[in-house]
Amino acid sequence: MHPLVRTARTTGLLYLGLAIAGGLGFLLIRSQLFAADDPAATLANLVEHETLARAGVAFELLVVVTMALAAGWFYRLFRTADSFAAAGIAAFGLVNAVAILTSAAMLATALEVALKPMGDAAATVQLLYLLSANLWEVGALFFGLWLIPMGWCVLRSGWMPRALGWVLIAGGITYPLSAFVHYLVPGAQGVADALTLPATVGEIWMVGYLLVRGVGVRAREETPTATPAAV
Repeated sequence: MHPLVRTARTTGLLYLGLAIAGGLGFLLIRSQLFAADDPAATLANLVEHETLARAGVAFELLVVVTMALAAGWFYRLFRTADSFAAAGIAAFGLVNAVAILTSAAMLATALEVALKPMGDAAATVQLLYLLSANLWEVGALFFGLWLIPMGWCVLRSGWMPRALGWVLIAGGITYPLSAFVHYLVPGAQGVADALTLPATVGEIWMVGYLLVRGVGVRAREETPTATPAAV
């Protein structure tokens, strides 16, 4: 296997791991523990489902690990195509990883407060979960922004379909906009959700291409076999 294809597929696996960890932790587990309008219910859920709550923290940590590693592997993959844009992917990815790392600390603290109550435990737990959710929301700025240099690298390298590059760039613009809509126009959640669609399409396409094709034939022909192996 060409080393560049191996790097691409490793990147795809990390990106897929990021998606799975985020989906299980943020979308599935959180929804079973957090009651938006009932702090007492959130507290009770944490106490009654301690194992699930701990799994939620673990999945957030897994998001951090896979995000950081994927950022590094994207840099390794694209640095010969455009080192500045590749560094942008890594930088934006790492900033988002820090945001989710802070969110994980919030969830861990909420569980500790629930198991060893102090003061108004229900209010404290609810506040920590709200802070965690907003860290995900503001972190979306950088999760979206990393798609712009990613798309640019696709276009610049010519290793993948150009349409994929443009979809990623579009997603990198609209995904951060969804965060602004969420805060500025609270009643327009449907619009905010719609703005994330280009990013979702681009990410699924990117993961699939990395795992199935790795990189196009052109990349294998242009890149000497020994070069990636020396990285």
